[in-house]
Amino acid sequence: MAVANTVGGGVPDAPEKKRQQEKATVGLMIELYCRGHHGTPKGRLCPDCAVLRDYADARVDHCPHIATKTFCSVCQTHCYKPEMQERIRQVMRWSGPRMLFHHPVLAVRHLAETRKQKKGQ
Repeated sequence: MAVANTVGGGVPDAPEKKRQQEKATVGLMIELYCRGHHGTPKGRLCPDCAVLRDYADARVDHCPHIATKTFCSVCQTHCYKPEMQERIRQVMRWSGPRMLFHHPVLAVRHLAETRKQKKGQ
């Protein structure tokens, strides 16, 4: 795992913290989807879902807009290949509603960010 850059007294800088949160959230959603569709045990991924997670992590690692964007779905630059974009869309569509039961804090945080973003438009 990458070491976060720090500002002042050792607090991770905002873009790096956001990058790590986004990777963790997407990873959890892919894990939930894989468990529900491919029967993998908790904490494991099938080879196809592992490829998707690695791809999503690489996209987040190289995102030039991480400091200002909220979610990939509303980003001005769609950096996912069309096939991977469709796969991640399926994962999000299936896992999103279930996140409230499996990871309620993340789900509520996502809802709050979505509302905040809509107010700003």
